Amino acid sequence: MDFGLFYFANADRRGYDLLIKGATFADENGFSAVWTPERHFHEFGGIYPNPAVTGAAVAAVTERVAIRAGSVVAPLHNPIRIAEEWSVVDNLSGGRAGIAFASGWHAGDFVFSPGRFQDRRADTQAVLARVRRLWRGESVTVPDGNGNPVEVRIHPRPVQAELPTWLTTSGGIESFAAAGRIGAGVLTHLLGQEISAIGEKIDVYRAARRDAGHAGPGHVALMIHTFVGADRESVKEIVREPFSRYLLSSFDLIARAVDRSGEPGAADDLAALTDEDRRFLVDVAFDRYFLGNGLFGSVGDCLEICADVADAGVDEIACLIDFGVDHELVLDGLDRLSGLRQAWARRDRASAS
Repeated sequence: MDFGLFYFANADRRGYDLLIKGATFADENGFSAVWTPERHFHEFGGIYPNPAVTGAAVAAVTERVAIRAGSVVAPLHNPIRIAEEWSVVDNLSGGRAGIAFASGWHAGDFVFSPGRFQDRRADTQAVLARVRRLWRGESVTVPDGNGNPVEVRIHPRPVQAELPTWLTTSGGIESFAAAGRIGAGVLTHLLGQEISAIGEKIDVYRAARRDAGHAGPGHVALMIHTFVGADRESVKEIVREPFSRYLLSSFDLIARAVDRSGEPGAADDLAALTDEDRRFLVDVAFDRYFLGNGLFGSVGDCLEICADVADAGVDEIACLIDFGVDHELVLDGLDRLSGLRQAWARRDRASAS
């Protein structure tokens, strides 16, 4: 099982320094990938509106680590533009680019492509298929400015013959099956689902790949909030307040999404919550994540969680490190995270022998 770094910071430009320093560390210490997201119009993740831009920055300071979008919100964009931008990243990095494609969930983001929100899931797979065609050097026929059909191919040509792709899912079993059918990987997380349930979904994913005739088991990456420290109690003290603030900052985003969902009464229910109610919900969420849905604690503590994740069939843990902990503490903790990666590799080798 591999270990990568995943970013999803609040809107603080100092986060770019953490991105570059973390990516450099990952490149020098055997990590598999650096993932950056696409987020819009909110402080929650707001410094990452375009993963191709941050991916290009990572490409400039690294030599080995894979550079991945986690994720491109496919329905917001022209697939030709996606293919062009990421071909540049592939060239800058010498063939290390990869894209997880997401359908999006917040109607407010769709100011970029009004009218595509309702069909966003089917649209995502169509965009992924067209990007793959362009990546392989095939042409696509599209209307030009006068409405006449023209064939276009992308330049520059990418380094990799095939683009590594994933479908991003919040846990829907049909999304796991869809990723298997189209021969993509899966990028998922522990927000609202348990590790044991993910194992069942991964089984569905791999079965769908086999049934569709795709070679190999595919690739499942699990995003998980991460801070490795000296012991569980000291880590809890370090992460409690910043992670709670991180959860609170997302609460408004969820409320806006519910407000635009049209679900009768849902927005009113959220609006009725007091500050005390919200804090209670955040405290409950923190305890849940800390105890079982985050990679928190000592190397020994985290090895136990890694074992559960590996048993579920996950191929890569994408360690989300920028959830509000002081940047210097995060950077200092990367040595321990690297120690966890090495300890897991030794355990993996021992179990295989």
